[in-house]
Amino acid sequence: MSYSSPSAPALRLGLPLALLALAQLIYALDLNIVFVALPEIGSDLGFPGQTQQLVVSAYVVFAGGFLLLGGRAADLLGRRRMFVLALALYAVSSLAGGLAPNAETIIIARAVQGVGGALLLPATLSLINTLFEEGPGRNRALAVWGGAGASGLTIGALLGGVLTENFGWPAVFFVNVPLAGLVAAAALVVIPRDAARGERRRFDLPGALTVTGGSTSLVFALVEGPELGWGNPMVVGALVLAVALLTVFAVVEARSSDPLMPFRLFRNRSLAVGVSVTFVYMATFGVLPYFLTVLMQTVHGYSALQTGLAFLIPSVAIATGTQAGERLATRIGNRATLLIGFVVGVAGTVGLAFGFDADAGYGLLVPGLVVSGVGQGIVWTAMWITSATGTPAHEQGVANGIASTTLNIGNAIGLAVFTVIADLGTEGRTGQSLRAATADGEFLVVLLTAAGMLVGLLVTVCLRNRPAVPAPVPHEVAADEAQVACR
Repeated sequence: MSYSSPSAPALRLGLPLALLALAQLIYALDLNIVFVALPEIGSDLGFPGQTQQLVVSAYVVFAGGFLLLGGRAADLLGRRRMFVLALALYAVSSLAGGLAPNAETIIIARAVQGVGGALLLPATLSLINTLFEEGPGRNRALAVWGGAGASGLTIGALLGGVLTENFGWPAVFFVNVPLAGLVAAAALVVIPRDAARGERRRFDLPGALTVTGGSTSLVFALVEGPELGWGNPMVVGALVLAVALLTVFAVVEARSSDPLMPFRLFRNRSLAVGVSVTFVYMATFGVLPYFLTVLMQTVHGYSALQTGLAFLIPSVAIATGTQAGERLATRIGNRATLLIGFVVGVAGTVGLAFGFDADAGYGLLVPGLVVSGVGQGIVWTAMWITSATGTPAHEQGVANGIASTTLNIGNAIGLAVFTVIADLGTEGRTGQSLRAATADGEFLVVLLTAAGMLVGLLVTVCLRNRPAVPAPVPHEVAADEAQVACR
């Protein structure tokens, strides 16, 4: 149910929103904060260069695999409960990661952090989408949340550099402990209690097990394929297992009277388009920070701190774009806003590509970082508004779990494809030749991400650009939900 009303005091909703935005910042920080610390982690704990990526992969794999389960849990077990549990997992696993004496411990800690992230993201989104009524109020709230999340992706690199250079790599884990702990404690006071459960609904254990196992296997294969090789038995086995489990999941859901992921939700065109745009977003915009980090550290030799500082400009640009996205969506509708965001993003990303030169300085990157960042922020806010539009309050958790799952899978597929392309000309090269080949490969990749954004434009055209019909109340039958959502 929605806790808000048209006359709800701004302060009463402002404090929960501040907490939800801070939680999203914590989630986003963890995606990138360890990148610049990887060399020190590897050196201190005895990681070979090839396996350092597991510190990142463990988080991505488990976050991607458990998102749909996390969304359903928020709907059935309570959004505030899952929000607090997720933050507690973050705090405990972060403490374990910072104290890790060996590689195995830190990888397990990152995996638990990933599960925490999978519970946190859909719980946070569904809280926003139930606390704030559909329309300008929710758009504004999603812009604040989106600004925290999109900026956190780049601030993570900055904070990681500062902490690593001044306090050592454990600091990138320890910083989460007080942050997550304080937000969890404050949530118990500030966020309204979960409503009493009405009609008892099943958790759909067969669906939960098959989709979680299938999603985790798929993300594992996509993340490790470029590292281990696509013919590696572990990668092939994970892909086969993913296809088998996801096929079983589809059969189970089609026959279930109370499915984990009701396929009728996709009759809501806004959700279907929002989910598709989310996939395209993370496969294109979402991979740029990785390649920028490689360019700055591997090609130009930036330190961890210098790399973090270099991300300040795109961080400000993205935050600006998220606020513009909210204003545009409220005034001209979701479709027009997404189209504008993608057009700006394509133009900025093409310009950004020309800064991927071994002999170019940071100044050549700046115009592209600014324009691309603004487009990225506009799309980020508008795609979440689109995904939430027309979905009933009691199913916001699973709808957000679906969108969040495509977020992670899109990023995993984008990185899997583009890292292979970027590395094509680097084999056997060393020194300046390797740096030049790396920059050339990334130049091509950035242009390809711009081309991928055009797919987002085509998908967005399918969206009707008019105000959405308000979401039906939870007690209405499924047929009425589908009819209302599709009008």
